[in-house]
Amino acid sequence: MTVRLYDTKAQTLRDFVPIDPENVTVYVCGPTVQSGPHIGHLRGALAFDILRRWLSRGQRVTFVRNVTDIDDKVLANATDGEPWWALAYRMELAFSRAYAAIGILPPTYEPRATASIPQMQELIERLVAGGHAYPSTGSTGSEGDVYFDVRSWAEYGSLTNQSLDAMEPAADADPRGKRDPRDFALWKGAKPGEPESATWDSPWGRGRPGWHIECSAMSRRYLGPEFDIHGGGLDLRFPHHENELAQSTAAGDPFARYWMHNGLVTVGDQKMSKSLGNFVLADDLLRVRDPLVVRYALAAAHYRSSLDVTESSFDEAAAALERIRGFLVRVTRDGALPAAADDHLPDAFVTAMDDDLGVPQALAVLHETVRAGNAALDADDRDAAVRAFASVTAMTRVLGIDPLDPQWSTSAASAEASALDALVQTLIAQRADARAAKDWAAADRIRDAVTAAGIALEDTPDATHWSIDGR
Repeated sequence: MTVRLYDTKAQTLRDFVPIDPENVTVYVCGPTVQSGPHIGHLRGALAFDILRRWLSRGQRVTFVRNVTDIDDKVLANATDGEPWWALAYRMELAFSRAYAAIGILPPTYEPRATASIPQMQELIERLVAGGHAYPSTGSTGSEGDVYFDVRSWAEYGSLTNQSLDAMEPAADADPRGKRDPRDFALWKGAKPGEPESATWDSPWGRGRPGWHIECSAMSRRYLGPEFDIHGGGLDLRFPHHENELAQSTAAGDPFARYWMHNGLVTVGDQKMSKSLGNFVLADDLLRVRDPLVVRYALAAAHYRSSLDVTESSFDEAAAALERIRGFLVRVTRDGALPAAADDHLPDAFVTAMDDDLGVPQALAVLHETVRAGNAALDADDRDAAVRAFASVTAMTRVLGIDPLDPQWSTSAASAEASALDALVQTLIAQRADARAAKDWAAADRIRDAVTAAGIALEDTPDATHWSIDGR
């Protein structure tokens, strides 16, 4: 089956046909590093991590995710004597730590906006020369600004299917210097009070780039004038991605062939935002929840859907992972680790993932395979259990949720599993002592208590083993 992806611009599922069948090119808008990451950032990065993992099965994927390290918000948040560039780097490291904690693969390249200023200026010059951009009209306070002329580009609004007259004015520069309120800034002239280190020489005077031109220039620099997929959060469709598309195509670049956007995170059915005070910082979450559980919980819903985060979301994820872990441990008790490879992926799993990354359906196949594997073990069908092990391992590796992967061995879940094992082993020993003393009532009480806690005991001639009873 051909991979089909939902193209936000076309508003339909499309067969994915890369420009180069041997090298898929993806550009994802990364963080603006004015403050630390929240769980919405994790969810967005994870959605495209799963896309990358799935596409990587058949070809190389060149995956670029930028860092916006110069921006109004970065300058505004640099306080208490900390330079803006130091704040940006400190926050960039915080994002990298959070991404790594939940197993998000590092990008092929992660450019900072400040490293591509010449490429941004070259793109702006092309737009000015083509009649699609103009320097400020010279109103006080707007000297040195350069704007994109939205009325010069008939296709403006094509990504979000909006008419120009229905759009809100662009709020990223002084409106007094614009021909039209919806014109957006490509270059921002230096303003009083802004640090000299945050400005660069340009044909229009010292200043810094606007937000939108940064991604157009960086994607072109590292992936070329045309690339396969442009991704980001749903909140970036307008104005950021709409403006990227307009300025790049107006400059003569084909730009992105497919547009993908992940849904937003909500809390209590409200969009998570700092203004509402309902956001959850990644560091706070990862201090109290196992990173593998966080990854599972944030990946379990379809990437295009809204994800309402509650405590039960993480509890359910923890229970699901424990069922997977329990089965894998049961199969490997004899020390044999069956080899697993991509060709062990069930057809139903592949079909689900090929259908616009249907992770919820793929997880259903995964858990059905776990149940079948446990049933095979109960029936002493070792061959069927090993086949199920291979499939489960292959599926969890594709999704990045293999609980036996060494990357999770230092996680909180590992410590919790060790503590739980110690408690259950104590109860197993007490039950064995009761049985040896022929105190069957006590032995049954211990087994009933363990069963009530959701733990299954399996008596063998050599020992008693336990697992989470989730079959």
